[in-house]
Amino acid sequence: MSETKAQMDTMDWQQLKLDMQAAAESLGIDKIRISSADPFVELKDILIRHREKGFESGFEEKDLDKRTDPSLSHAEPRSIISIAVAYPSKLTDAPRSEKGAYRGMLSRSAWGLDYHQVLRNRLQRLETWIRERVPDALLESMVDTGALVNRAVAERAGIGWTGKNCSIITPEFGSWVYLGEMITNLPLPSDQPVTESCGDCTLCIDACPTGALVGPGQLNAQRCISFITQTKGHIEDDEMKKKIGNRLYGCDTCQIVCPKNKGKHWTQHPELQPDPEQAKPLLLPLLHMTNREFKERFGTSSAAWRGRKPIQRNAILALGHFKDTSAVSVLSDLLLRDERPEIRSAAAWSLGQIGGEEAVLALQNAKEREQDPIVMKELEKSLCPSGS
Repeated sequence: MSETKAQMDTMDWQQLKLDMQAAAESLGIDKIRISSADPFVELKDILIRHREKGFESGFEEKDLDKRTDPSLSHAEPRSIISIAVAYPSKLTDAPRSEKGAYRGMLSRSAWGLDYHQVLRNRLQRLETWIRERVPDALLESMVDTGALVNRAVAERAGIGWTGKNCSIITPEFGSWVYLGEMITNLPLPSDQPVTESCGDCTLCIDACPTGALVGPGQLNAQRCISFITQTKGHIEDDEMKKKIGNRLYGCDTCQIVCPKNKGKHWTQHPELQPDPEQAKPLLLPLLHMTNREFKERFGTSSAAWRGRKPIQRNAILALGHFKDTSAVSVLSDLLLRDERPEIRSAAAWSLGQIGGEEAVLALQNAKEREQDPIVMKELEKSLCPSGS
């Protein structure tokens, strides 16, 4: 019998699990729970129907088998360790939007250091802790960029339950938690799922700005502001452009209204604490920000993963939302000179929202030279009173 097999046969796995959970705080983890590594059969059926309805965001792993079968990510899956790290929900000393100095907003998931880095760090600490006790353990860690659906793992493991807003809601921390998991060949005993639920509450569904929550735990990502703000290219839906408001990245509405989140705010992880000027930046300086300047300003945030273009486009829409007359000259310059059609179409829409002689003149001048059909369509709508 090999030394490794002998150790595996004699290890007290229940005690190892308890010791691991007791060590969570020292590892910078707020909650550790264990699930089986069985395939998520029922989830696959749900995901198939989700795809058939056209509700996917396009950011997901395309292979549904990889999303639901741990054996496709790990050679010997016997259990999955699920972790949660709580993040802040309140911005202390938040700067205000003022006339001529309007600000946008990053969602809480983009505050502080990119949570992918934080979660990978925590999982690495946990891997080290395990290998000190089981040197030959097979471990495969992943954050939400991994193939598996981390919310399904967290729910099965007992981290929390899936709320009607599609977030994992924990009894201790509400839904203000980041999730990660580690597939292992260790036969760790499973924890029990959380029995608490949302009950009859539908506040999140009722509050969703675009009706993207089409039912309890059902999200049409094509209507979700959080996903729309992260897309590249044009946003052609006028209603969506209005609903985005001054959101530059993400949307927290369905979590803010959740009663399970009331009064919950977490500050135990310094690297997740927000810089107010990064979380609520001035809009106008964003419009001419270079790639280098964007990386210097936002490169540490999870909002940087899609680059500066979507955030600049969203900032332009926000200026239209505020009807900021002081932005007309800058928007006019973008409309006439920017090489990116998605920026020009956003500028045309915002100028139409702001209105006034200067804005109309800029729209008319642009219409005489514009070649892109989508931008031209936006110009025509903005110049028509019924389309503004």
